[in-house]
Amino acid sequence: MGTKHALTGALIAVTALLTATPVALAQSPAPSPSESGSGSGEEAAPTEAGTGFRTATRIRHDQRATADASTGDYLYWVFSAEAGRSATVRATVKLPDPAARHGAVNWRLDVYDGLRRRQACTYGSNSRSAPKEAESVELTCHLRTVRAWAEPWANDPLPGNYYLRLTVGELPQEDLGLPVRAEVEATTTDAGGSHAVDGALSVPLVPGASDEKVAEAAGSASDRWSSRWLWTVGGGVLGAIAALAGYSLTRGSGRPSRVPRAV
Repeated sequence: MGTKHALTGALIAVTALLTATPVALAQSPAPSPSESGSGSGEEAAPTEAGTGFRTATRIRHDQRATADASTGDYLYWVFSAEAGRSATVRATVKLPDPAARHGAVNWRLDVYDGLRRRQACTYGSNSRSAPKEAESVELTCHLRTVRAWAEPWANDPLPGNYYLRLTVGELPQEDLGLPVRAEVEATTTDAGGSHAVDGALSVPLVPGASDEKVAEAAGSASDRWSSRWLWTVGGGVLGAIAALAGYSLTRGSGRPSRVPRAV
């Protein structure tokens, strides 16, 4: 009877765990402004870009920033990304009037992490040439999933700031200084449980961060529970149930009938 009671209690426990999982996820902390884009719309999208890493204009997720510049300028923006999320950055450059240009032009969109290391694109066109008659050029870069930790020798993307640098590459010398209009946008998505980590990096890589709230949000991301935790606990409970069931089967029903009872 004791074994049956133990099995019943274990089954009740695992049922409660699995049924409570959606509730626990629903009651998780609300996403910070850095995750939910521009939030309630109180903060307007930026209309200018920085000229270097230190003066990069901060943008929030799903926020389309714009800037008027001259061909040949270096334009910088910065956004934050947390562990377990994949980021995609897009840029559109409205080119000068084709009648004022002298030939084809090439534009580049590069992404750097908080340590100024250039991050590779898993797919997308971060460098593209446009013919003389083109009115605009579009660039895209999908980054690798952000990790909570990495080996010292690795170049893995880590939580913190990510910098966008938009600049012209090859073009006729006569076209330098012509006016252009740039639009950029950064979006992040949850990579899912297969990329969930425990969050060993307690301090994000954000040297010189200009937004303390964003830095604090990136550092606190490691405190949340991920779906991997829930499945680990559920697997442990199921393993305990299997062990109790195996013990019950091998133990038998009690004293063999051929063994006389003690008087």
